[in-house]
Amino acid sequence: VQLQASGGGLVQAGGSLRLSCAASGRTFSSYGMGWFRQAPGQEREFVAAISWSGGSKYYADSVKGRFTISRDNAKNTVYLQMNSLKPDDTAVYYCAADSQWSIVTMARSGLYDYWGQGTQVTVSS
Repeated sequence: VQLQASGGGLVQAGGSLRLSCAASGRTFSSYGMGWFRQAPGQEREFVAAISWSGGSKYYADSVKGRFTISRDNAKNTVYLQMNSLKPDDTAVYYCAADSQWSIVTMARSGLYDYWGQGTQVTVSS
């Protein structure tokens, strides 16, 4: 599976962005998907995850109520809608796919099999 993230950019605090992650391959629907982010000088952190069917979604406490993860298996794409953005949300955002996805391991970046190249999100104050 190859992943291509897009949709990042520069936005003012309080604004919105929608990230997309397009996947190649015919087995996209069998992967659980996650979004992670990494700010300069910091470790990569979990943002959100979604099960293979889209029926289960999970969020980091820092983005709960502001971000929404979704997927369209017909389009081989996962999305991250980000509203009420804050300067602390500034980071490179990565999408990832996990063939063994579970609610127990979904926040552990080291267990994801495939990663996109990242897209920069910058939120100005």
